[in-house]
Amino acid sequence: MGGMPLTDMPWWRWRTNVRSALHMLSDPAFHRECWLAGREGYGDVTDAVYRLVEDTWLDNWSAEKYVGTIFRDSAEAAAVDAAALHVLRIMHQVGADAPVSAYLEHQGWGEAVQAAREAHVMLATNDAEDPDIPPRSLEVIRIMTRAA
Repeated sequence: MGGMPLTDMPWWRWRTNVRSALHMLSDPAFHRECWLAGREGYGDVTDAVYRLVEDTWLDNWSAEKYVGTIFRDSAEAAAVDAAALHVLRIMHQVGADAPVSAYLEHQGWGEAVQAAREAHVMLATNDAEDPDIPPRSLEVIRIMTRAA
């Protein structure tokens, strides 16, 4: 795969968190095997949504603001914006404290998963990583973002 390493971006730690969230949100098998099963170490849907928007404030403004720092180009920013809008809309409708099943049963969840998948594949590919590996645990993400 072509592309560049993740750490070439100035705010690569934020990119790592966004990518992790998109990866988890975009994988239906992960939803069943980890979130629905209550598997430890991966957080839940709300945690993934917060990691997507926490440092970036994508719930308040466009990812375009971060082109050149978190996102490589406008295509990445647009894909991330689309995914963030879908999952935030669902979170606001079902509630941040809703069980995982409420998200997965929401009529818009399939579209949110597809938007997250498109963004995840684009970012992973641009970072020269395989988009189809299983999502990393939150502990692995913490270790990665501490490493420089």
